[in-house]
Amino acid sequence: MSKSLKNIPLRLFSDYLKYKGLKCIRTKGGHEVWSRKDLGRPVIIQSHIDPIPEFIIRNNLRTIGETADDFYKFCCK
Repeated sequence: MSKSLKNIPLRLFSDYLKYKGLKCIRTKGGHEVWSRKDLGRPVIIQSHIDPIPEFIIRNNLRTIGETADDFYKFCCK
């Protein structure tokens, strides 16, 4: 079953990225770039859009190798 990722606040997703070991390496023009050594590409989030659109969350979760269920376990702990 696919979990809904609508209306996720920017702050919550940023906290999840920190929890997963990513660091914000730069902020430019309304975007935050997050990275970790083992990732092939950085995670980009728009810092001027809150809540984050669902497709951006799903793409970024895929980039870091996580699922919506993993994210919900973090949110509901």
